[in-house]
Amino acid sequence: MNDDRRPFQAYTARHFQWQCSDDGRVATITLNRPEKKNPLTFDSYAELRDLFLGLQRASDVRAVVITGAGGNFCSGGDVFEIIEPLTRMPAPELLRFTRMTGDLVKAIKRAPQPVIAALDGVCAGAGAMVALAADLRLGTPAARTAFLFTRVGLAGADMGACGLLPRVIGQGRAAELLFSGRAMTADEGAAWGFFNALHAPGELLAEAQAQARALADGPWFAHTMTKTMLNQEWAMGLEEIIESEAQAQAICMLTHDFKRAFDAFAAKQAPKFEGN
Repeated sequence: MNDDRRPFQAYTARHFQWQCSDDGRVATITLNRPEKKNPLTFDSYAELRDLFLGLQRASDVRAVVITGAGGNFCSGGDVFEIIEPLTRMPAPELLRFTRMTGDLVKAIKRAPQPVIAALDGVCAGAGAMVALAADLRLGTPAARTAFLFTRVGLAGADMGACGLLPRVIGQGRAAELLFSGRAMTADEGAAWGFFNALHAPGELLAEAQAQARALADGPWFAHTMTKTMLNQEWAMGLEEIIESEAQAQAICMLTHDFKRAFDAFAAKQAPKFEGN
């Protein structure tokens, strides 16, 4: 059953940077077009989507950090490489594009690895949606997050924004940001629950990677189950939620990590998890 699994430590990225820890457990994606505040292109959208889909079969990577180079996270879709061509596309091509952007969000959500977004400076448009798709978000006091689709004459409903953002910061706050397109400050993001924590710019990436390392070295199979339940239970009633979690927890009780944790507790030692 493991024939389709493969390591991703040596993955060669074409449209962003990809780095892995020595043991392959923690991967860092860096959007690296700093001269333009790291905008996405058709190619980087597609590669990110395919990478996160592939990570469902990774034999090594257990946590992912995504960040941006040069003091900014991502300014959204590149104005001249995406926005301008979109103004000339017929409807079928436009729909293929919008579905592809949504597929990136779905791929991040479906990846079993916890994904941590480390945000500094500009985080706008599609960049804000990539951050929103992550499981955890760390920022700096300089982070400015804007779902600015209405600023270019489009609906705030893009890449799942109208479904995801209210679940993170609340319906009223999400409505204001999606209608106005204004930037959410770092302090607002921290107070509203968008950010899990704020750090100094020079400490941001190290803090994100340290958190990713803690997750990667923890009960990884159980973490994948937690992520699955967090995503699935949005559409469930209470009866289904409780039954799904009963099944999920019973499966986790069959893992060696569960037995390791008990043995370590009985011996008054810290458990060492292997993710199985």
